[in-house]
Parts: sequence; C-alpha cells; structure tokens
Amino acid sequence: NTMEVGAVADLRRVKNAIGVARKVIEYTKHTLLVGESASLFAVRMGFPYEDLTTQKSLSMYSKWLNESCQPNYWKNVVPDSSKSCGPYKRPEKVTCKEETILQRSINNHDTIGMVVIGESGTVASGTSTNGAIHKIPGRVGDSPIAGAGSYADSTAGGAAATGDGDIMMRFLPSYQAVEYMRMGTDPTVACQKVISRIQKYVPEFFGAVICANTTGSYGAACNKIPGFTQFHFMVSSPLLSQPTEQVVDCI
Repeated sequence: NTMEVGAVADLRRVKNAIGVARKVIEYTKHTLLVGESASLFAVRMGFPYEDLTTQKSLSMYSKWLNESCQPNYWKNVVPDSSKSCGPYKRPEKVTCKEETILQRSINNHDTIGMVVIGESGTVASGTSTNGAIHKIPGRVGDSPIAGAGSYADSTAGGAAATGDGDIMMRFLPSYQAVEYMRMGTDPTVACQKVISRIQKYVPEFFGAVICANTTGSYGAACNKIPGFTQFHFMVSSPLLSQPTEQVVDCI
C-alpha cells in the first residue's frame, strides 16, 4: 500500500534476517542496511547475536579448501581461480573470458519467498536467504534487492524469485512480473514471460518465480535445466482446506 521496503544484506551473527528487515521499515527512513552496521542495528532492535556456524558448514568449508577452493566466483584473475585458492589479483594483461554458469546443485539453495494477499486486497512480499555457498565476501544477491528478490504492489500483485541471484537480479524479475500482471496478464503467464526474458541472455540459468495478483490468482514458472525440470511451491487459500503443494513444469 505504501511501497515501503526494508532490507538487510551481508548480515553477520544474526539469524532472523527478515525480522531485522521489517524493523528497517518500522524504525528507520532507510531502505537497505548492510554488513556490520546492519548487525549493530539488529542488536539495538533486540535481536541476539548467535554463532551461526554448524559442524556441517565447517565440514563443507574444509572440503572446499581441500579441493583448491572449487567452486568459486572469481574470473580473469591470477593465479588461476579454477586451480588455486589465491589470494587473487588482477593480471598485468587482461584477457576476458566468457562468463560460465556454475552448475549449482538444485538442493543447496535455501531462499524462501512469500507473496501474501490480505482480505482487504493488500499485497506484501518478502524473501530470506543464506546466499550462495562459497561466495566472495561482500557479495549481495537478489533477495534483499527490491524488484529482484521480491516485489509487491497492492494495485497489481506480488512476485518472488529463487535461484541464481547473481543472474536473476540483473533482470528485476519480480518487478517485471508485477508489471505484467498490472497490464492484465495472468500470473502464470507473467512468470513465464519473466523466465523467457532471462533465457534469451542466459539459457542455462537456475531460477524460478512465483506470482499472485490482487484477485488471489497465482502461478509460477522455472527455467528447465538438467536436474531441474519442475518447480514445487506451496499455496494457502480460504478456498483450500489446508496448505497445498503445487507443481509446475519448467519451460
């Protein structure tokens, strides 16, 4: 209704990121807080500092180091980022290579996106994620970026995205999907049009979008790649007796 946005990125030692993001709306005139300053803000808002390291994450990190830091997100650097852990630097003579898409496991993404239509027609959306594993420190993906990770407008609808944030955020897919719905496009078709738009530039990206309009109609779409041919999402509605899992075939 108000087009307010609250977001945090590169948040450290605070678990409830989306809760902190809500406090940005409620207690500041800003939109996005990042890094250590975002963590200090979270503590002022009553969120506890926690050690978020687990035995599983330590094991994954050790294995990654032992495999020469593969995969990683560096390119056009020396030493060769496909064979070494660095530290990396810019070469004397730059020979830019075509960007290659990392084949991320479809099981290792943890983005949660929601679109909610209230009884009065108010639309809200939100996303929360741990981000890509083994990312370069300081990397921010699509989840906290309004119009990329999610977007909502009570005059049109809402959308949320999941997948390769580094690719998807370049196209503002959630904003674009909402604009399609504003023009009267069915939510499923709006999601498909967004995915098709990204496909033209990056055919093998991993991603999906969910869409819902102000009447409560909804849909989703995903990009078909090996190992990812369907997208599962949950729907809760007064018309359904209980939350129901929905499935769409990727395009």
